[in-house]
Amino acid sequence: MTDDASVPSMTTSTVMAADTDRSRWLALYVLCGSMLMIVLDATIVNVALPAIKTDLHFTPPTLAWVVNAYLIAFGGLLLLAGRLGDLIGRRRIFLIGLAVFTIASAACGTAANQQMLIVARFVQGAGGALTSAVVLGMIVTMFPAPQEQAKAIGVFAFVASAGGAVGLLAGGVIAQAISWHWIFFVNVPIGVAVALASLRLVPADKGQGFGQGADVVGAGMVTGALMLAVYTIVKPAAEKGWLASETLTLGAVSVALLAGFVTRQRYARSPLMPLALFGSRNLVGANLIQLIGAAGMFGTFFLGTLYLQNLRHYDALHIGLAFLPVTICMGTLSVRYSERLITRFGARAAALAGLVLMAVALALLAVAPADANYVTQLLPTMALLGLGAGACFPALIGLGMDGVEPHQAGLASGLVNTTAQIGGALGLAVLATLSSTRTHHLASSGHNQDAALLSGYHLAFWTATGLITVAVVIAAKLLSRPTGTPPMAAESAVANAQRALVSG
Repeated sequence: MTDDASVPSMTTSTVMAADTDRSRWLALYVLCGSMLMIVLDATIVNVALPAIKTDLHFTPPTLAWVVNAYLIAFGGLLLLAGRLGDLIGRRRIFLIGLAVFTIASAACGTAANQQMLIVARFVQGAGGALTSAVVLGMIVTMFPAPQEQAKAIGVFAFVASAGGAVGLLAGGVIAQAISWHWIFFVNVPIGVAVALASLRLVPADKGQGFGQGADVVGAGMVTGALMLAVYTIVKPAAEKGWLASETLTLGAVSVALLAGFVTRQRYARSPLMPLALFGSRNLVGANLIQLIGAAGMFGTFFLGTLYLQNLRHYDALHIGLAFLPVTICMGTLSVRYSERLITRFGARAAALAGLVLMAVALALLAVAPADANYVTQLLPTMALLGLGAGACFPALIGLGMDGVEPHQAGLASGLVNTTAQIGGALGLAVLATLSSTRTHHLASSGHNQDAALLSGYHLAFWTATGLITVAVVIAAKLLSRPTGTPPMAAESAVANAQRALVSG
């Protein structure tokens, strides 16, 4: 009798557990949808840059600020945004960020001059930081079991990796079919839909309260250091030289602010970034590689777009199609083959191989002629970039989590995101400035304009190649096989992402 009576209860519990599990995975897809929108926006603009430049009369150095304004706010505010999520609730910060991002996207689309667009892009980056900084924290909370957590983080990693390349094609299609304004307008309905779905599916959390503190001073230091560093590279360094007094002074202030931030983290009651987190060699190595690798990759997409537009005379749609092999190779490797490679050879070997492929691709760009044939000279380069990124970046996420305590998993993942954004902003500023300065110098000396442009692009691509080569050395010296992560977490993240997307 007792056993019979227990059957309905057990069945009901099973059904409720299944519904809860289904809701968690639906919530994960909603969170990843928001991340996809933000990652897309970070790269979709690259393809529309020529149209924006013409329409709003940007010069090449100031055009970089359309991308830099977003990256500076995004990278500089990620740490503070993550801390605010701990204090007042991650879902609350997530929804606030969505609102800011959506409204700023509408402002970008209606921008009528350079100043309005750059300011709106900065605000958009702030909204993106608020939204994305807490996503991993929510995922870790919803999926506490190690195997489920690895699977969920794998879904996130796949979306974040593939989304950037997809944005290049989407930007070309939208800019060509409608206008550059719509690369921002499309975010509005997506943002509203994600917000409504989040209210329904993502569980609310209370937060610790402001008694723990938010280290606003520390956040101001690191954000100010980043903004000043990029401004120094783009403005006085480009116009007056790297050894000019103004360049050296502003650079020294930037370094001092960064040093002050690090010192404050040692003694602050509630630091934004506890220095004890850097006890893992893999975490340090993964973040250094993210910093340097993103510097090379962001600048390559930006300058590659200008190369195709100015020397090959591609329109926005053809530029997007030219970058399509990056997306295809990255997606194919991530979904079909990365599991086998990482499982057999390890995450360190996969990261090293990916970095080498990226370095080879950039070296090929650095010797590409002005009239390069796409099929025989540029297509192999795009394929190598995609294969390299598809092998490297998913492996770095697993390595960056090595030895991290569960309660710091979101912080460690956010750190990887932060270093990538900071590296992207600084790398873009350096490469764009080097290219523009070289081109201006040669053009002023009487060289043909196309030859001057090509020489500037080649200098930037060689510099990017050097950066990735440094990342290879760091990977060889610092990275080791993960020892502190859950079994197979680093090796199976991509494979788990595929299974999760299929089965939920």
